[in-house]
Amino acid sequence: MDSSLHEVWQAASGSPFVPTIGKENQFLVAFVLLVLGFGLSGAFALNRSLVSLPTLAVPASLSLAYMDAHDPPIFRAVASSTRLLYQLLKAINFTNKVHVEITAEGVRFSTDHARVMQGVAHWNKSLFTSYTTNVPTPDESNNDPDDDEDPPPPSVTFQLSLPALLETLQIFGAADAAARQARSDVDPYRSTNLRNYRADAFSNHTLGMSNGTCSLSYNSEGDPFSIILEEGGVKTTCNLTTYVPEIPEDIPFDIEDLGFKIITQARWLLDALAELAPASPEKLTITASKAAPYLKLTSSGGALGSGGIDFAQGKDLLETFTVRKKKWSQSFKFDMVKAASEAMRIATKVSLRGDGQGVLSMQFLVEVGGEGGGVCFLDFRFVPYAERDDEETESGEDEEGGGEEVMEVDG
Repeated sequence: MDSSLHEVWQAASGSPFVPTIGKENQFLVAFVLLVLGFGLSGAFALNRSLVSLPTLAVPASLSLAYMDAHDPPIFRAVASSTRLLYQLLKAINFTNKVHVEITAEGVRFSTDHARVMQGVAHWNKSLFTSYTTNVPTPDESNNDPDDDEDPPPPSVTFQLSLPALLETLQIFGAADAAARQARSDVDPYRSTNLRNYRADAFSNHTLGMSNGTCSLSYNSEGDPFSIILEEGGVKTTCNLTTYVPEIPEDIPFDIEDLGFKIITQARWLLDALAELAPASPEKLTITASKAAPYLKLTSSGGALGSGGIDFAQGKDLLETFTVRKKKWSQSFKFDMVKAASEAMRIATKVSLRGDGQGVLSMQFLVEVGGEGGGVCFLDFRFVPYAERDDEETESGEDEEGGGEEVMEVDG
């Protein structure tokens, strides 16, 4: 058969697979076959003879084999390109392990760094040409009948090695990666410059070449996470070891107590960090105030000095601008905020929010090209430096004088 793997899945999309046994009856049938198989196996063990071989042993083997053959995988998906999948994961590449959660709506990847920084990337089901799940439904008998909240959607969780997953997804782009590394060795400034978001003229990204068809599957809990890549008749199969999930707790962010909210172009935030990065600062202070400069980024603690960037033209640079009370100001580790620069490169817009406890939330909107279009989101949360008592006192005086009014500017 000369058809590529992608063409096979495209042809099969018109005739979806319908199992012989419905999903609601699969557990009952599997349980009956399991009991029958073990019962016949036990009977054959007690009476091993040529007469009992066709009457006991063969039916027992068929029962167990049929049950195993008709156990559908938990997750299976097919993508026509790995480019966007790789870019979304690369944006949260600051830890060795990534927590994976599979649901009927997509795959959620989350990373955590010392409980002071978290990143979340979403693979929506719209990114795939085929997406099917068979996630076990939790036992509803354990739910509290007095609980009015809707139960969370069923999901399967595990952990993967993030470097291994990224290497697998870019197997067919290794040539471009090697070329970029060679240029970085010649020009070290190019590799550290935050503004380096332009693709090379002869890279696969610029030429519009696909990075190959990608098939993802996860058969059952504890099994490897399988990735099959195919391009130009070359097929590569990678089985990544899954680990027991250590579910990281989300950094608390009180959406009901927002100190400020700003929506602006992600590229402008990237340019601002690029201006401050050469001084190798330790801290980045973000200040949002009602008066100009409406948004100010200040770097400090660096060996080469400090600096600041003002977004004074609020209506022109800030699409949405909301500040509660007089101002909101917190300091964060510069390297942590800089770790989100990959998200700033691929995103179109960024929503900056800060709550009353000083936690900073960055939500990036990434536009998905192609026929279907759509958007994806990258979420980051940062814990601020602990404020000193005198700084907290000054902050309290400013808040008392600022009142409760809210200012909104829509560009």
